[in-house]
Amino acid sequence: MRGLFDRDKWQEIFATISKNKLRTFLTALGVFWGIFMLVFLLGMGKGLENGVYKDFGARAKNIMYVWSSRTTLPHKGYKAGRLVPLELADLKLLKEKVEELDKIAPRNEIGQHPVVHGTASGEYTIRGELTDMPIIEAFKVTQGRYINHSDVTDARKVCVIGETVRDVLFGDDVAVGAHLTVRGVDFKVIGVYEPGQIKEWTREDMESVVIPLTTMSRAFGTGEYIDYMVCAAKPGYQVAQMEPKIREALKSIKSIHPDDSGGIGGFNLEEEFQQIQGLFIGIKGFLWFVGIGTLIAGIIGVSNIMLIIVKERTKEIGIRKALGATPGSIISMILTESVFITALSGFLGMALGTLIIGGLSYLLISNNIETENFYNPQVNPIVGITATIILVIAGLLAGLIPALQASKVNPVVALKDE
Repeated sequence: MRGLFDRDKWQEIFATISKNKLRTFLTALGVFWGIFMLVFLLGMGKGLENGVYKDFGARAKNIMYVWSSRTTLPHKGYKAGRLVPLELADLKLLKEKVEELDKIAPRNEIGQHPVVHGTASGEYTIRGELTDMPIIEAFKVTQGRYINHSDVTDARKVCVIGETVRDVLFGDDVAVGAHLTVRGVDFKVIGVYEPGQIKEWTREDMESVVIPLTTMSRAFGTGEYIDYMVCAAKPGYQVAQMEPKIREALKSIKSIHPDDSGGIGGFNLEEEFQQIQGLFIGIKGFLWFVGIGTLIAGIIGVSNIMLIIVKERTKEIGIRKALGATPGSIISMILTESVFITALSGFLGMALGTLIIGGLSYLLISNNIETENFYNPQVNPIVGITATIILVIAGLLAGLIPALQASKVNPVVALKDE
């Protein structure tokens, strides 16, 4: 520790650097660029990752969508090509047969129909739902409330409307508590909602009128049918565990051949999410590889320059050893200079990379700029800590061979060298 703060040693180091400014600068530039690229690439990669994950929003990830499709195989007297409808009764049976299943959110739609309030009107999608859809899809209730169990049980004529419907039909008036008409049926507005994030594919949510599924059945004669359902797995379970059980249970209920690839359609959102996570793990690994590779090139440059310095200072090192300098002190001097050049240039590269990433993130957020699949680039603190450790190790490795070579200098040979 005393050698680290030896004033004479540091004076010698700065004197050596000042005599070879250009050579030292070009050598340090390799390490600077390596760390800068590592931090910059990982920061931009994080922005890409944040952007993709942002598209998923706050909705549940451990879910799958289930719908009916046409069968492809005959079974139990039924011909192939049969369209098998899903029904409300299926929900109870699935709950009984699939232990991994937590929540089921069914939905039925009857398309777009005129919706009237006073003199204002518009055509909007009419949806029938139960109570769990806003939890799974992460809807935001901006006014009032969403459909509850009493609304479903009593088949109440109530509705929750999207923000666009509220703006068109009610303007600046209060929507909650007011009434509107759908296909001649009067409904009381109990809430206003919007999707967790506004995207092209979520605008339909803002242009919808949601009523209890039981009310839809009675008011519009849709029966017990549903278009599709969203199934969420219990905590600790994966969708992949319950997906085959759901398909098997529904095929059994609907008399669909067990080997039929049709009949029951589905989409595993959790599987897609995991694939994206795996993709970004690969991207991070590639970026680390590129950054470390660039850094290694800089370290080799530092090592080469230290070898040249040792050769130029052979006589000086010989004199030091003749005057009693130990091999350890010689090694310490060379390693200290190597670590200093590496650490300083690396720190500046890390600082610039962090500054650029932070500045880009600030500009995007402050100017409310949203780009597809890119959001809030940032430098993970772990990257900074890891880069610092790499810098110290790199400095030691870059100076190790030159330092060992310097420690083996023979004073007699060195003093004879002209």
